[in-house]
Amino acid sequence: MSVNSAGVQQGPNTFTGDAVLSPSDEHVAHSVGVPEHEVRARAARTSRILDIDGSAVGGDAARVNLAELLVTLALLGLTLAGLFTSLDHGQRAYAIGAARVESQQSARIALERLAREIRGAGAGGDAFDAISVAEPERIVLQADLDGDGAAASRGETIAWRLAGAVLRRDAGGGAQPVVEGVLRLRLEYLDFAGRPTRVPGEVRSVVITLTTEGGQPGAGGATTLTTRVGLRNRPGRPSGVTGAIKSDAEQ
Repeated sequence: MSVNSAGVQQGPNTFTGDAVLSPSDEHVAHSVGVPEHEVRARAARTSRILDIDGSAVGGDAARVNLAELLVTLALLGLTLAGLFTSLDHGQRAYAIGAARVESQQSARIALERLAREIRGAGAGGDAFDAISVAEPERIVLQADLDGDGAAASRGETIAWRLAGAVLRRDAGGGAQPVVEGVLRLRLEYLDFAGRPTRVPGEVRSVVITLTTEGGQPGAGGATTLTTRVGLRNRPGRPSGVTGAIKSDAEQ
């Protein structure tokens, strides 16, 4: 702290220049008897406080040139681009995962339905074959539901087949899609001794293998479901046949 020639104490931020007095300030100073140097000191302090852009104010904002502004905008753009890219990848991964789960659930429901209908084939009598067509990707099941001794009425003959990538079921009203995105359907037919057979009347159990693609085509993550089903309405069912479904998720 120091005292200038006018007798005013000044600190590190005190305005040291001479303040310019207006005529009204000079008149007031002479009329009340206030020394002129004190009026000038008060005017200097008022000018320093009110001038927000004055050099004596240490907290004033620094200047920003055009080059710095462009660099800042470029960095902000790169940051936002990376953020949006990560968000897009996350949304894609979620969509693929959700579609994969839905495909697996649909395949499991379709396999359980097919296994249930194979297990109940041949109901109502033995005057007809429980399975009339036994092909690797197609099977036709028969049952007597109205007790007339034949499987000729509507709904008594059910056909399952793979058409392209769609597993379809036809119970007399047209082939309806059951599950889409099927990569493979394999039906293996076994006789009473567990030996492979192609004769529909000798079939006593069926091994079903259903493979569905995961999420989107080519995205990987295919799932394979396998189960072995015995015909409970035909004698000579192999022992040890269960309807448990085994899942093998391929990465």
